[in-house]
Amino acid sequence: MFRGLLIAFLTIALIGTGYWGYKEHQEKNAVLIQAENNYQRAFHDLTYQIDQLHDKIGSTLAMNSRKSLSPALAEVWRISSEAHSDVGQLPLTLLPFNKTEEFLSNIGQFSYQTAVRDLTKNPLSKQEYNTLKKLYQDAAEIQNELRKVQHLVLENNLRWMDVELALASGQKQMDNTIIDGLKTVEKNAEEYSESNFGATFTAMKKRNNFDHLEGNTISREEAKKISLRFAPKNVDRIEITENGKGASFGFYSITMHDRENQHDLYMDITKKGGYPIYLLHNREIQEQKISLNEASNKAVQFLKKQGMRDLELFESSQYDNIGVFTFVSNIDNVRIYPDSIRIKVALDNGEVIGYSARDYLAANKKRTIPKPAISKEEAQKQINPNVQIQESRLAVIANDLGHEVLCYEFLGTMNEDTYRIFVNALDGTEEKVEKLKNAEPIYRNM
Repeated sequence: MFRGLLIAFLTIALIGTGYWGYKEHQEKNAVLIQAENNYQRAFHDLTYQIDQLHDKIGSTLAMNSRKSLSPALAEVWRISSEAHSDVGQLPLTLLPFNKTEEFLSNIGQFSYQTAVRDLTKNPLSKQEYNTLKKLYQDAAEIQNELRKVQHLVLENNLRWMDVELALASGQKQMDNTIIDGLKTVEKNAEEYSESNFGATFTAMKKRNNFDHLEGNTISREEAKKISLRFAPKNVDRIEITENGKGASFGFYSITMHDRENQHDLYMDITKKGGYPIYLLHNREIQEQKISLNEASNKAVQFLKKQGMRDLELFESSQYDNIGVFTFVSNIDNVRIYPDSIRIKVALDNGEVIGYSARDYLAANKKRTIPKPAISKEEAQKQINPNVQIQESRLAVIANDLGHEVLCYEFLGTMNEDTYRIFVNALDGTEEKVEKLKNAEPIYRNM
């Protein structure tokens, strides 16, 4: 009898195990099918968007009306953004596809910058027209390669999940047509250098470089001394590495160990002039002991200690037990927003645990600030009359084309929202409107 019960139990267990395995297999297949469908959709959408991109760029070449050209270029920008998004949804984490993404991003940025400017006053230059013709040819080549891949995928019923497995394993699977085809697309995109986009675009891209920095090239030892000025006293095990090839500027990356908190500090310093780019001290923050106002004073003291003058506090906010502060340059009571520095202060002891001067180093330079050509009252007339103005001042901002412009800055409210509005102080153009964040609501369990 015992033997019969044991056989019955094992039979039930075997059936249960089989059923469980079957369900697991079904669920796994469902996940794989969903992933495969997502990859197929993204790829075919990408191919369609490149087709559209090629056709739309071709249309701009035939346009003579500037009234038609601006919306057409805006459409090129929209399509390139969607194509860029589709690339990001493909299983390409192990297959570098960054040149194609960069190419699409550059098309989008070029078309957007051209579309938003007044083409009546500043029409397309001969060089920009040649750029559009070159983009049309480049898009045609990418379109052709993608169509080849698409044809083979459909004809041979190829699966993207096989691509992901092939990339992950590094082994040749049944058919790597997709991988080989996309490598060809990537190789072609690598040949489309930024020089194709013209001098204006290249100058805009270089805003992220530090070409104008003053000073001599510093050594590793000098970089170490500078880093210690920004770090707590109890650091050791200082490691310094130089940036690799391909970076747009030279810098040292420094890692320091905080003995007291048992955490590492990370810092980058420019080789030219020895300017700190950023500092990160990723330690655990304890219970808050100082106020946000006290923390802002700590940030000001920190900047003065580093010799950073003519800066004023622009924004402050608190996240958990950390204060975050943004400072901008102030020259003759004119705020220079491109010159911005961000500082994070721990509210447990007032220590600076984060510092970012990338924007400041990229933008800071000797400037000649022009005098306003229109009055504050004339500028205010350009603003929606429903906005109640609370404050105003002069400020320099970077507009959508990347050009620095002198503006009247107005802070105003409409209904329960607050807005920062910038009106060009030379010609009255409404350059930018920003809706400021409202206080986050606090949700409690009901």
